[in-house]
Amino acid sequence: QVQLVESGGGLVQAGGSLRLSCAASGVISSINSMGWYRQAPGKQRELVAAITSGGRKNYADSVKGRFTISRSNAKDTVYLQMNTLKPEDTAVYYCRADWPTGWGPLDSWGQGTQVTVSA
Repeated sequence: QVQLVESGGGLVQAGGSLRLSCAASGVISSINSMGWYRQAPGKQRELVAAITSGGRKNYADSVKGRFTISRSNAKDTVYLQMNTLKPEDTAVYYCRADWPTGWGPLDSWGQGTQVTVSA
């Protein structure tokens, strides 16, 4: 099992920056990928950015060029640097990790951290 704890959310004005962190514990050596998702009120949860164990990155079109996902050398922490924030980036941001098992892939989610961007 993998446990995830997010931090770094908050209130920021449009055009500002925030950096989210997600610390993983447990069997982190088995993690296949880690990513950030977000869910705004009344909307479905959506992928923001993800990074695989091999370092490949994937971004939602809406955040390309503004957000950067990275991870620590120990691969136990993943970060989301968010620049040029917009009001539409307001959401609860969740960290997710997945790993393979003999019964198929499993995943784990963090508790979420609120990001609010004021106009």
